[in-house]
Amino acid sequence: MKYDLLAMGRSSIDLYSNDVGAPFPAITSFAAYVGGSPTNISVGAQRLGLKTALLTAVGEDPVGDFILEFLRIEQVDTRFIPRKPGRRTSAVILGIEPPDHFPLVYYRDNCADNALSIEDVLAAPVTEANAFEFAGTNLARESSRSATLFAAERARRAGVPVLFDLDFRPDQWHDPRAFGVAARAALAHTRVAIGTEDEIKAAVLTDPDQVQVVGLQVSDAHVEGDVDAAIRTLLGLGPEVVIEKRGAEGSRIHAPDAAPVEVPGYPVKVHNILGAGDAFAAGFIYGFVKQWSLYRAARLGNACGAIVVTRHGCANFMPTLDEALVFAGERGGLT
Repeated sequence: MKYDLLAMGRSSIDLYSNDVGAPFPAITSFAAYVGGSPTNISVGAQRLGLKTALLTAVGEDPVGDFILEFLRIEQVDTRFIPRKPGRRTSAVILGIEPPDHFPLVYYRDNCADNALSIEDVLAAPVTEANAFEFAGTNLARESSRSATLFAAERARRAGVPVLFDLDFRPDQWHDPRAFGVAARAALAHTRVAIGTEDEIKAAVLTDPDQVQVVGLQVSDAHVEGDVDAAIRTLLGLGPEVVIEKRGAEGSRIHAPDAAPVEVPGYPVKVHNILGAGDAFAAGFIYGFVKQWSLYRAARLGNACGAIVVTRHGCANFMPTLDEALVFAGERGGLT
């Protein structure tokens, strides 16, 4: 069976605060959704109209049942998702304090998706998809690290475009420099790298003192350095394109020996930024697989991201293609 997209990486139950605006210690209840960057992207791309499969892992526990049932309803193919005995399905707890404070706490000790193996990759259709996508957090632990690098290498050799969402989560790494080492190894197999300014700079990081993380705000690390220089370095390591996510400002497309292309965003009132980057990636990948121009693909990504920042969660709130096109059409379209 041919897939438009195979995504690989983490999955989780996400518990989102129902008390929007409340400080984390004052939260009284949570809503249960499904999350994890590649999982969100696979759901987002499926809702847009791509045929997607997901390579993650869950434990033999009720949380794993929760994730698999959601994916089944969303029609994301789950047949390549192993259940790992003795491992737990991952969880994330998230606060929502608009406009700029969204603390989150990961529970990933002994988590199942860190145990993804080369055998799991060999059982998945890595060489039969129109695109293969993975996230940087895959590289934080073995055996997921070697399995992901093996999958990216296997996809590249088969002529399958590899998209790498840098996905830098500082608290998942024993040393932030280790993220840079692993990311640079993965970039050798990558056609398109996607990341925020901080993620792009982290991918070339050699000095841990350049990383600043405030409290639990691990999704919003600040990394010192010149982003344009970092982008030039990334492009020299293998990718044909680097897509820089810029939040409300939209995105920028970078290619070797070419000026950056600015792709405007769609201004909206922010409710929750968590998941917006994954919605962007889903939209961009849709356009990429459909062989749209990179500009138009990024505009669709911007529209999907803007829609999700107005909503409560991630995977459960990804837009359909009709929703995204109507949203964009009311705000100048995709051109």
